[in-house]
Amino acid sequence: MKKHILVVDDEIGALTLIGIMLERGGFGVLKAKDARQALGVLDQNAPDMIILDVMMPGMDGIELCKVIRGRQDVPQTPILILSARGDAESIMRGIEAGANDYLPKPILHHDLVAKVRNMLGQNTPEA
Repeated sequence: MKKHILVVDDEIGALTLIGIMLERGGFGVLKAKDARQALGVLDQNAPDMIILDVMMPGMDGIELCKVIRGRQDVPQTPILILSARGDAESIMRGIEAGANDYLPKPILHHDLVAKVRNMLGQNTPEA
């Protein structure tokens, strides 16, 4: 059974690139370009994992992470935050908001897929 990942990023290029990386890694991908769209996707789907960009217009990834953690339907879903901000304070804010892990941008295909598999408890891709 393919695992599905919700990717939230306001940059279409980044959203597309991350989507391609994950699809090549054997995952199904759901996409949203902002917090409102992401919450709408969550109303319809229960992804196995969520990847959030921090810097987005309106509600940023940290706030969105807090909102997602407050929902009853996805309380244990692993959340990975991606951000161009790799400083300790930003990382702490992400973890305190409920993220399971944090990856600085730019990301490499291998690092992203390995991190996702690790967070989902997979060592090899499922058929």
